[in-house]
Amino acid sequence: MPPSPSHRSPSSGPPRLFDRALHRKRLDRAAGGFGAADFLQRRAALDIAERLEGIMRDFPLAVDLSARNGTMRQVLAESTVAPRIGLLIEADLSPAMLAGRTGARVLLDEERLPFAAESLDLVVSTLGLHWTNDVVGALIQIRQALKPDGLFIGALLGGSTLTELRQALTAAEDEILGGAGSRVSPFADSRDAAGLLQRAGFALPVADVDRVNVSYAHPLKLLADLRQMGETNVLADRHPHALTRTLLARASEIYVERFAGLDGRVPATFEIVTLTGWAPHASQQQPLAPGSAKMRLADALGTVEHRLPRDG
Repeated sequence: MPPSPSHRSPSSGPPRLFDRALHRKRLDRAAGGFGAADFLQRRAALDIAERLEGIMRDFPLAVDLSARNGTMRQVLAESTVAPRIGLLIEADLSPAMLAGRTGARVLLDEERLPFAAESLDLVVSTLGLHWTNDVVGALIQIRQALKPDGLFIGALLGGSTLTELRQALTAAEDEILGGAGSRVSPFADSRDAAGLLQRAGFALPVADVDRVNVSYAHPLKLLADLRQMGETNVLADRHPHALTRTLLARASEIYVERFAGLDGRVPATFEIVTLTGWAPHASQQQPLAPGSAKMRLADALGTVEHRLPRDG
């Protein structure tokens, strides 16, 4: 369901899907025990570090967006890329997430970046940009903050994330309330991920998908993890009906009925979409103009070319 007109800005800007102030409160609440449920954050950070290890260049000034509890800094410090990263600035929406550790830190909203144009060599982001109301707008700001030929690598949750929970809640609401609303936040379609980078003006865009299946003893254990991650629903359009114990209990029953394995445990799907893009620079590889190829396709394939008959 599209957002109501009350959640649109007076200008022609993007709709307000998420309540960013509520999201900050949820992150603040989760900060104290975030490390007990940071397995997705760590997985995404390890993947980004591995990608950086294969890029042989220095990054004098880097920013870690959505730094949360500092997992990215820890992972980079233990990787071979560590000597090639100069100053790493940790940035987050939540002051509680940034508290209690040393190093360069900045409190910011990913929707309004404070960095000067063409000032950064590297921006990484782990599982935070899917909460922005305008992902492309956030990516444009990142690209503008990067120096020419600067690098962005970011991970965000994709559309298949929590599909089991979404189905169980929808079925329970339809059964008890006679209709269903949205209780699980929407995520970007992984098939369109590279297009987000292209729309934001990045060169050489690449998108990869990592589907993670996590096993839980009970659906309530999954909900506890989501709360500890600060990943609970913050849709700006509040659901008209509260999530009651009766509704939650029925959703849990449906979850088990539909998805439990032979051991009684239930799966939860998480889709991590990793985006890689470069700020444009003249030195980068450019696509060939149409008709500029120096070899025929038939020659490259070692076959004989046959012309198709013309119509009429």
